[in-house]
Amino acid sequence: MDCRYACDMAGRRPSVIPEPLAGVQPMLLSEFKGTWRDSQDWTYELKYDGYRLLASADPSGCYLKTRNGANATTWFPEIVRGLSELTSPVCVFDGEVCVLDDLGRSDFNRLHDRALVRGWKPGLPLTVYCVFDILFHEGADLRSHPLIERKRILADVLSVGASSILHVTGFIGEGTWLFEQARSLKLEGIVAKRLNAPYLSGQRTSDWLKRKPKGAVPAQRFRRATEP
Repeated sequence: MDCRYACDMAGRRPSVIPEPLAGVQPMLLSEFKGTWRDSQDWTYELKYDGYRLLASADPSGCYLKTRNGANATTWFPEIVRGLSELTSPVCVFDGEVCVLDDLGRSDFNRLHDRALVRGWKPGLPLTVYCVFDILFHEGADLRSHPLIERKRILADVLSVGASSILHVTGFIGEGTWLFEQARSLKLEGIVAKRLNAPYLSGQRTSDWLKRKPKGAVPAQRFRRATEP
């Protein structure tokens, strides 16, 4: 099977998501509440406004899965192609699929319209997979490992560079500074993650916190009802 497309010889959509991707659910964010304090025990990332996707890449094929379990492999062929350019076997990633503007800001409405097509054709915007975590590497389950270790492995895997793949790096201890940058650029906010935290599939914990500017609401939030 050609990993660039993860389809059979007739070009049909792959019907079955393989393990280990099939059995993984994304870890969920909690809303930040209380008094904000930066800490060297936490890393801080920009919050992208897109579709949360888990992805797998190995020599037998590359696959995409939405947070609700839908097979999205054929929806974003440019991302599947980028995953095929990575050299490490049997990896599972967590990230956000986005359409970015010239300043690197995510545009949810453009992404939503693109996703409804379930593929790509000339004139449609290209998507980018903003990867912030790695859950399996060379077949080994990393979810019990601390985030800081997973981040090191992810940086190594993505160091080769791949089209349509954006490595989301964090800023240790600099949450206030990053939040001000996000607010000035009118972004959705930031995500704070505890560096020693494991990856808890399907769980919502205080180890991952999202902080949004006061009064910030993503544009056209009602349209998310049709998000996959």
